[in-house]
Amino acid sequence: MMELFRAIGLGLVVLLPLANPLTTVALFLGLAGNMNKQQRDRISFLTAINVFVIMMVAYYAGQFVMNTFGISIPGLRVAGGLIVAFIGFRMLFPAPKQQQSAASDEQSDGTDTNIAFVPLAMPSTAGPGTIAMIISSASTVRQSDDFPAWVVDAAPPLIFLVIGLILWISLRCSGSIMRIVGKGGIDAISRLMGFLLVCMGIQFIINGILEIVKTYPA
Repeated sequence: MMELFRAIGLGLVVLLPLANPLTTVALFLGLAGNMNKQQRDRISFLTAINVFVIMMVAYYAGQFVMNTFGISIPGLRVAGGLIVAFIGFRMLFPAPKQQQSAASDEQSDGTDTNIAFVPLAMPSTAGPGTIAMIISSASTVRQSDDFPAWVVDAAPPLIFLVIGLILWISLRCSGSIMRIVGKGGIDAISRLMGFLLVCMGIQFIINGILEIVKTYPA
């Protein structure tokens, strides 16, 4: 059981900065400003379900898609690293009024279900960087001997479930979180996570290049 808890902890450390529930909370508050509590709760639940499904599909079917289109693991790592680093730079240096314009576009159009999938679930939470990280990690974990086989099979759904629960709780408590942390606090945490994402993206690229060098020696 300790191996399972360790695997879940490692998965959360890797994926939570990418998922960044606090950014999704800030976006959710902008999108759901005119909705009542029942509508907010429904959107929170649907968003968590959508994120769980997206991550499960990425983990179990991502490799099949890569094989179909002839994408290699080193290529995915380099591309994923670029995406992760780009997302990190955008979080470090956000465009002014980006969330406000997105919120106004969604409020003039769309239903609860549409908001729960786009933009809350994708790309705010389970975006391209998260998906690339999951696909790359899936191939690495399956080839690794660090964990027993049953842990490799059991940990991913539990990790995705925990992320979905964290997101659901965060969205349900979004009003309280904003009052306690404040917009300045959420912005500071978002920038800190952005720095971590830039570091992770650069390391992702380095690992991909090193694997290319090992696989295709001069």
